[in-house]
Parts: sequence; structure tokens; C-alpha cells
Amino acid sequence: MVVTGAAFMELLDTTIVNVSLPHIAGSLSSGQDESTWALTSYLVANGIVLPISGWLSSVFGRKRFFLTCILAFTAASVLCGLAQNLPELVVCRVLQGLFGGGLQPSQQAILLDTFPSAQRGKAFSLTAVATVMAPVIGPTLGGWITDNYTWRWIFLINLPVGILAWFFTMQVVEDTATSKADPRKARHIDYPGLALIAIGFGCLQVMLDRGEDDDWFGSGFIRVFAVLAFLGIVGAILWLSVAKEPVVDLGLFRNANFSIGCALMFIFAGILYGGAVLIPQLGQQQLGYTATLAGLVLSPGALVAVAMLPVVGRLMSVVPARDLVMAGFAVLGASLLLTSRINPQISFNWLVFLRATQTLGISLLFAPIATVTTATLRPDQNNAGGALFSMARNLGGSVGISIATALVTERTQAHTAYLVDHLSTVDARYNQLIQVTRQALLSLGRGTLQAQSQAPGTVYQTLRNQASVMGYLDVFVYYGLAGLAVVPFCLLMKRSTGRGKPGAGH
Repeated sequence: MVVTGAAFMELLDTTIVNVSLPHIAGSLSSGQDESTWALTSYLVANGIVLPISGWLSSVFGRKRFFLTCILAFTAASVLCGLAQNLPELVVCRVLQGLFGGGLQPSQQAILLDTFPSAQRGKAFSLTAVATVMAPVIGPTLGGWITDNYTWRWIFLINLPVGILAWFFTMQVVEDTATSKADPRKARHIDYPGLALIAIGFGCLQVMLDRGEDDDWFGSGFIRVFAVLAFLGIVGAILWLSVAKEPVVDLGLFRNANFSIGCALMFIFAGILYGGAVLIPQLGQQQLGYTATLAGLVLSPGALVAVAMLPVVGRLMSVVPARDLVMAGFAVLGASLLLTSRINPQISFNWLVFLRATQTLGISLLFAPIATVTTATLRPDQNNAGGALFSMARNLGGSVGISIATALVTERTQAHTAYLVDHLSTVDARYNQLIQVTRQALLSLGRGTLQAQSQAPGTVYQTLRNQASVMGYLDVFVYYGLAGLAVVPFCLLMKRSTGRGKPGAGH
């Protein structure tokens, strides 16, 4: 509970800022586009640290590194809340991301060292609740705090949480023989590997986060960062494959279960974070929900995750984890396909129910995937394994959000182009709709000429709204099919592990 609480604090900060950006922009006298760097800077710094956090834990010792990350993250949060201009806020967000990036992998490694294989399923179930709830309640909590107090409190609220997390970590977390500081790591620093990882993943995060706003590859800025990301990541892979003491041990991917598990986590995170973005956007932009109400659509799903915590823990002791993963992707895919059947007249309660069914599938995924992925790692591989597994989750989330937002835009444009062909004066149904709209405007008190001039614009706006809803529904179909398509690939995971204990592969 202690280490999961610290990681939850960091996960919350990846999304809690989203709905507060307009308030931040106004308060700090910056443009809306400029204010998004408060989000991008955090994700970039986070993405750089995640893959190397295993090495950093080895250099400083895992407990010391974890405590340092908590303390520095909390201090950076306070500085964010006290920032007087946008550059100050961006710098402080970079510090938040750098130190926050070490919390998730360290938490993962601590759990692996603390719990034997038979108990890891229950431990990872608790972690799953934090992973599912953080992106869900982040925007809702951020919006509520901003509306009722000030955006600065979305950062300052981390102070008491961070202090408590640091204190209890000091009391309950202990280093093992394989997690203590290794002086040899500090003497042989892989500078080329560090530089290539920083360039590759830093540029990739900028590209993913800014791509939709800057028209993707239509922007020279995005093209430059895409090339740098490609060169950095490919260069890092080549270098780390031949370096004598690499900063990241790619040899872990020779473990088939670990590789498949990371791939499944990447896909799962993409669907999780993509869905968590789609539904609030649909509610606000097309269904007329406020930011708080749109966030509340997701909140009951988090309660489902909490309720499923003991259920999944018990299931993992009697049902092979691979089968639970298959069931989770099947339920998640089917619920997303069901969501694609909604219409603009959908009730709030039905939308909440649909999201809750998605969360039911999500609840069956995280703990079994994490357990199977890490079951065959040696104790000395826990640091590196936790870092790469967390990187797969975060990178999958970023890719999932970017793909979702890009697809909504593309599909909306496609539907608009198709539907606009019907806006023709030779189309009898269009002329009839114009007449009905004109009469409706007259009944609202518009003059005859005003009603006649406004009717075509009103009809076109209706068309745009319909095209947008259809765009969202298409993306739900794509994500649902992606979830179902993963099911047979789960068979590639071993049904049982070398340890042969309940809660692992079996």
C-alpha cells in the first residue's frame, strides 16, 4: 500500500493538469497552445527516465533512489504550485517528470522482491487499482479543484501525500541483497546509451503529445522530432546490443514471456488511456456535459476496479493467468464494440454502465499480465525488468491517446466529406430539412429573412455534430477489434512458469 500510494501520486499528475490548462494559461498570461507545454514537458522527462530507472536504482540503491524520487517529486510539485510564469512552471514540471519517472519501476521491483510468486497476483491487483484509477479520476479531481479553489492546489496537494509516502517508505521498505547500491555501476557510466535514450524517447514523447495540435507530419516541427526519435531509438538499440555495460539490459527481451507480456501491456495501456480520453471528450463536445460530469462518467468504473480487487486476487490462485488475460481482452473488446452502438440521445446512466463494463475487462488484465511477465525474472533482473515493463505501459498510453485523437479527427473529416454531398438543393430531403429548420427558427422569434439565412448554417452544424459522433463511434470499433484481435496472441504466453506456483503463469 505504501509504495503503490507513492506511484499513484505520480500517475495522477500525468492527467490531473489536462482540464486545468485554460486556467493556467489565463493565470500566467500565456496562450492556450503554449500552456500545453506544462503537460508535454512532464511526459518528455518521464519518458526519458523510465527506461534507465533500473540502472539508477542499481547505482544508488533501490530504497535510497525511491526515497529521493518521492522527496524531489514532492518538492517539484510545490514549486509548480508557486510558479509565477509559464517558463518556471515548465522547468518545475520537467523536474516532476524526471523524479516521478523512477517511482513506478521502483514500486514494481519492490513488489517483486517483497512477495513470493504465489502472492504476487494479489499484490499486483492492488497496483492495478492505482493504474486504472489514476488516469480516470485525474481530470475529474483536477477540474473540481480548479473550479472550487485554484489550479495551484492540483500541485500543492502532493505535499502532504509525499511527506506521508516518504515517512512510511522509510519504515516498511528494506533493501535486499540484489537491490543495494552497486559501486561498479557508478564507475562505468554508459554515456552514449544515456544520450541516445534521452534523444529517442524525449523526441518521441514530444511528437506523440504535440502531433495532433501541429497536424502531424504536415508540420516541419513534428517531422524533425520524428526523425530524431527514430535515429535515437534505433541508435540506442544498436548501441545497447553491443555495449559491455549497457544502461538498459535488452537481454531481458530474450525471455519470451517477458517480451510477450511487455507487448500485451503496451496494447492494454493504449486501449486503457485511449478510452479514458475518448469518453470524456465525447461527453463534453457532443453530449453537452460539463467537465465534471464528463469525468463522473469514468468514476464508477474506478469503483468496479476496486470491487474486483479481491476477486481477481482469488481467481489468480485457481485460474491460469493466461486465461484471465484472454478473458480480459475479450470483455474489453466486446464492451468497446457495444459502446460503438450509442447515439447522441444516450442517457448518462447507460454511458456510465458501458464504461463500467470496460473497466471489468481492464480489471482482469493488469495483475495477470504483470505477474506472468515478471514471473521468470531472476532477483537481480527485477530493477531492469520493472523499468522496461513500466516503460511499455507509459509508452503504450501515449501512443493510444495519440492514435485515438488522430483517428477521431480523420474519421470526422471522412464522414463530413461523405455527408456534405447530401447538402444540395436538388436533394428533396435536404430541402425538407431546410424548411423544418426555418420554421423552427421562426417559432423562436427570428425574422423571416434571418430564419432563411440561418437555416443552412444550422443544418450544416447538425451535420458536423453527426459526423463527429460517427467519428468517435468508428474509433470505439477500431479499439474494440484491437482488443479482440489480441486474444489469440495470449496463447503465446506459457501456461505455467518454471517456478510452477499458483499466481504466476499457472
